[in-house]
Amino acid sequence: MMPDSIPLTTASEAFIAYLRNVRQLSPHTVSNYERDLHTLLSFCSERGHDDPAQLQEAHIRAWVSLLHRRGLAGSSIQRALSAVRSFFHYLGRQQGHSRNPAAAVQAPRQPRRLPKTLDADQVNRYLQFKEDNPIARRDSAIAELFYSSGLRLAELAAINLGDVDQQAQLLTVTGKGRKTRTVPVGSVAIGALRRWLDVRPESTDLALFLSQRGQRISVRAIQDRLRLQGRRAGMYQDVHPHMLRHSFASHMLESSGDLRAVQELLGHANIATTQIYTHLDFQHLAKVYDAAHPRARRRKPETD
Repeated sequence: MMPDSIPLTTASEAFIAYLRNVRQLSPHTVSNYERDLHTLLSFCSERGHDDPAQLQEAHIRAWVSLLHRRGLAGSSIQRALSAVRSFFHYLGRQQGHSRNPAAAVQAPRQPRRLPKTLDADQVNRYLQFKEDNPIARRDSAIAELFYSSGLRLAELAAINLGDVDQQAQLLTVTGKGRKTRTVPVGSVAIGALRRWLDVRPESTDLALFLSQRGQRISVRAIQDRLRLQGRRAGMYQDVHPHMLRHSFASHMLESSGDLRAVQELLGHANIATTQIYTHLDFQHLAKVYDAAHPRARRRKPETD
């Protein structure tokens, strides 16, 4: 148990240590928590608030308003609020405080931005790799796997050789919250993986995808290679891993209409996260309707 009265900074450090050592969150996630909590600590320090037990909902609202005035996006404020809620929830368990001053505070709403996607023709053009060497085979397998199975960037980078069942055409990945799921892999992607494995260098590293140094390829390198392939394919915009994931989800939903299945494939804990792709689908249908339906076409105003 923590003492009854503990400085805000000390409590924050204990919380970060708990996330790192007990919950064993990824370094990236822990860094996000640390950065978001730092903004609250700076806000409180400037106003002389050093006891977390004394913080009220009004203080949290004032902090959120400050972030908003600084131009922070609504999604970023929401993430910071989530971190602060978790922090006070942790303090509640450690110190017996039943009140969470951030519980009822909401981030300012912003228009929902739809994820950028590629249509089927653009994907086919993107996945045409003209060169045939070990690096090109690796990059082709990476791109095919993103689109085939809708993986997150961190998920793909973490794949080991033993995670792929080529016979069953299945892949086991570890997603957010260290949750594992098994996803199907299309025959084209399996073929690309086999071509890569034929030339994959011998290495003690069990990673499926290796850098030229024979080590697990980094997420930054994957992003750079996908962007380079997009330019080589003449794409009008930079292609990144999440764009291929979004394209996978949009195309799957458009073809199947099965939102629950797409949710499982993407590894979304909440179906509300998956529902954004229905907006993409309806957006496409609305364009088709407006272009094709005789009574949907806009008519020129009549003149006297």
